[in-house]
Amino acid sequence: MAEKLVSTEPATGAELWSGAVGDAAAEVAAARAAWPEWAAHSVAYRIETLRRFANIVRARTDDFAALISRETGKPLWETKTEVGAVINKVEISVNAYADRTPQKKLEANLGNKVAVRHKPHGVLAVLGPFNFPAHLPNGHIVPALIAGNAVVFKPSEKTPASGAFLVDCYHDAGVPKGAVRLLIGGPEQGKALASQPGIDGLLFTGSARAGSALHKQFADTPGKILALELGGNNPIVAWNVKDLDAAAAIIAQSAFLSAGQRCTAVRRLIVEDGKHEPLIEKIVKLVDRMIVGEPFADPQPFMGCVIDNASADHLQEQWVALMMKGGRPIIRLERPDDGKPFLTPALIDVTDAKDLPDEEMFGPVLQIIRVKDFDQAIDEANNTRFGLAASLLGGSPEQYDKFWANIRAGVINWNKPTNGAPSTAPFGGVGMSGNHRPSAFYAADYCAYPVTSSESDKLRGTIGEGLRDPNLQED
Repeated sequence: MAEKLVSTEPATGAELWSGAVGDAAAEVAAARAAWPEWAAHSVAYRIETLRRFANIVRARTDDFAALISRETGKPLWETKTEVGAVINKVEISVNAYADRTPQKKLEANLGNKVAVRHKPHGVLAVLGPFNFPAHLPNGHIVPALIAGNAVVFKPSEKTPASGAFLVDCYHDAGVPKGAVRLLIGGPEQGKALASQPGIDGLLFTGSARAGSALHKQFADTPGKILALELGGNNPIVAWNVKDLDAAAAIIAQSAFLSAGQRCTAVRRLIVEDGKHEPLIEKIVKLVDRMIVGEPFADPQPFMGCVIDNASADHLQEQWVALMMKGGRPIIRLERPDDGKPFLTPALIDVTDAKDLPDEEMFGPVLQIIRVKDFDQAIDEANNTRFGLAASLLGGSPEQYDKFWANIRAGVINWNKPTNGAPSTAPFGGVGMSGNHRPSAFYAADYCAYPVTSSESDKLRGTIGEGLRDPNLQED
């Protein structure tokens, strides 16, 4: 009997979906067999197919959003936003393809031309995360398909139902079943897919640990493209803030949207020592009003649960470790029901803590660090091996210029949250947050490679130097 993968609803524990675990080699072989025909279609044909996909998703918005909510525990209002991002990704990718991978012909000497065109890589593997099980893999798949690649997509083992729904939408829009293959499975199937000789590259969104392992694995295969979209230990600096209510709202949004399960979520709030208390009080009052609940509750919650009990257990262990190292709780991390992965938003002052781990706490925990001056705030913000997102709240234009110039991050904002990056711009980080393959609008860059051609409609060939004169006879 075939092994099955079962998906359960984190908010209720009920079984949601089950499917047979797939075979990576078979899925890659099917994609490779289908790729030439898909690549042979015109770009216009592929774009129109993806536009039909967007229309199909639009018609199924309610069902798709409800499924994602059930499988992730996220509030329905948030998953509707995610489905909207899936739809919008098509036109964004169409524009990005034209902007980032255009065809060009330049005039050269003697009537020659230099042409620049782009080719698809072939078969690309996509490994998706659980926190945005539709939007984030779709952000790889759509530009890959437009460029003419075939795709083997393995969704997270925690959100396979959402992945299967997404793939059905591609197929129903007319993307050949061979051009988008669904691989169901856990880490073992993910490793098998990454090691298949038949893939021409891998597009990954997930943890820094897994990304580092993939980077080492692909070191021996430089001919394959590897795009890593990893996490962050993101800072937000609040400095001479005038509107404390607005700042508190931005900080809370940055820290606690999606129960803190966003790679761009702020993990560290850096404030000026002695001037921080009014802002912290505003944040505490706002957090006290936040509704934590199941996805379909009325009124809708601000945030739902984390993805599963194992994640909740790990976050509680990390919270205890922070306190053991000297952290002072301001709002404690609570778990209302030990049998379910609901956690309440938490704040902890770690200014005097020792040996803090530089890691991504993937949940609703905000660490507060007090500093004496703005230079120290920048130093503390950079005190991480990650470099995904950072934000400055308040400050002067000159301070923002200094902040922007000195912060090591791929997303740097002023008076805006760390999360909610626009899909019309590149998205990626430095350090342990990626491998310099930004996604979103720049995803087109890693979905096709440039080909330079020198071209002439006439055959001309001469050698001007280094030849003997044919009219001279040798002695």
